[in-house]
Amino acid sequence: MRSFSGQLLDEAREAFINGKYKEAESLLMQPTLQNSNNPEIFQMMATILYNRGQFNKAIKTFKKALAIDPTYTDAAVGLSIILNDLGKYEEAKKVFEDAQALVDKKRSRQTTHVTNAVEEKFATKHLELASMYLQYKRFKPALEQYQQAYSLSQKKVEITLQMAECHIEAGQNNLAIKVLKTLLQSNGKLIAPRLKLGLIYYNSHMIAEAVDQWENVLRLDPKNEEATRYLKMAQATGITDLSI
Repeated sequence: MRSFSGQLLDEAREAFINGKYKEAESLLMQPTLQNSNNPEIFQMMATILYNRGQFNKAIKTFKKALAIDPTYTDAAVGLSIILNDLGKYEEAKKVFEDAQALVDKKRSRQTTHVTNAVEEKFATKHLELASMYLQYKRFKPALEQYQQAYSLSQKKVEITLQMAECHIEAGQNNLAIKVLKTLLQSNGKLIAPRLKLGLIYYNSHMIAEAVDQWENVLRLDPKNEEATRYLKMAQATGITDLSI
């Protein structure tokens, strides 16, 4: 049977996830939770304060979560986001790097399986930061976060596709092409990067190059519907051969 504090935490977590912040705050402020040693409680409370614009209180509360568990990545990410918003970029960077350094130290004593799980968790947080930066058109820090995630994660293909999309939104189609071609040089049998590369070429009016990518996809996967559809689109332009 769940303890009373455990039930309160479950209810608070559910309200928090569903965006019912007033209800979540009321539960989180209960003495039984405030007197506990669970960093998640203070991480959720800090996030609520941040969304309300109470940055100083949010910072103190995130720091309280990190005081309980310095490797608690959700709190480290939350605190770094606020510090970035306040223009304290170096301090924000240090918060995240310090947390990651502690995790790295702990990682050296763990099995490979656990290590990979920790790295993937950090990679996920880097991707969340990248997405936030991209949302506000801050392309350079977004790309830095994607690169950090790439170095930690095993999901190289997915992250490379996201990096390419970031370059596209920044108007850097040439760099998007470069990262996708580099990926394909390491594994020429990948489908998604070829489809994406073809689209970039097509939208850059490089129809022959686009056709080449999509024809390669069909050689690898003759029933690929996307490549078939894209080729029909390209054929409407009247250019279907690289030799033209």
